[in-house]
Amino acid sequence: MYASLPGIDVYFEDHGAGDPLVLLHGGMLTLDLSFGALMPLLTPHRRLIPIELQGHGRTAAPEGREITLARMADDVVGVLDHLGLARADVLGSSWGGLVALETAVRHPGRVDRLVLAAVHTRKDGYHAEIHDPSTYATSTRMPTEAEFGAMVAEYERYGLSTFEQVVAELDPIVTAEENWTPAQLATVAAPTLVMIGDHDFVRVDHAVAMQETIPDAALAVLPRTKHTEVVSRVGLVAPLLEDFLGR
Repeated sequence: MYASLPGIDVYFEDHGAGDPLVLLHGGMLTLDLSFGALMPLLTPHRRLIPIELQGHGRTAAPEGREITLARMADDVVGVLDHLGLARADVLGSSWGGLVALETAVRHPGRVDRLVLAAVHTRKDGYHAEIHDPSTYATSTRMPTEAEFGAMVAEYERYGLSTFEQVVAELDPIVTAEENWTPAQLATVAAPTLVMIGDHDFVRVDHAVAMQETIPDAALAVLPRTKHTEVVSRVGLVAPLLEDFLGR
């Protein structure tokens, strides 16, 4: 399904019944790659609304429409408006988590509960090796060759944009010195779950600082888990989500 929003048609799906939960995928991924294993475990209990953000999967990257966190957050709210939903829980993974956080900051009245999976707020929130291409071949934190191949295959499958084009647009945002100040994080009104892997791009101490700065936040660190694996560790994640979202 598509929501026709200013300058873009945004692809989304709508599954299940109950309290709505918006799902926002990782960068260079699709809703299937990010949430294909998790969604069947959540649909018996709630309404799932996975969205493919600009330049990903079935949502194109219109020429001249710059990708920004503010615009992506507005697109999320646009889908909620399209569905006639005043509020929803929002779960975002990696890039989708940045968009989820921006939605909570920019549109606080639209987010009930917030889950930030593998999310950082500033450049030094990542381990230094993630910003150093010379380490990519040996870093055990990076996506595998198979994971990169799956990302590229999805771009080739849908053909609405290119992997290289979208990487070039996302990289300046992901590597920004600071996307939110501590003062901005302190304005997040939604109860929040900060969730990372113990072998994530995101430093554990950075996740702790986020949890301590957001007023009503909890922290989960998944064992033996990389950045790309956080939301796919469904045996750990599904019970955590049911506990957090059901409170």
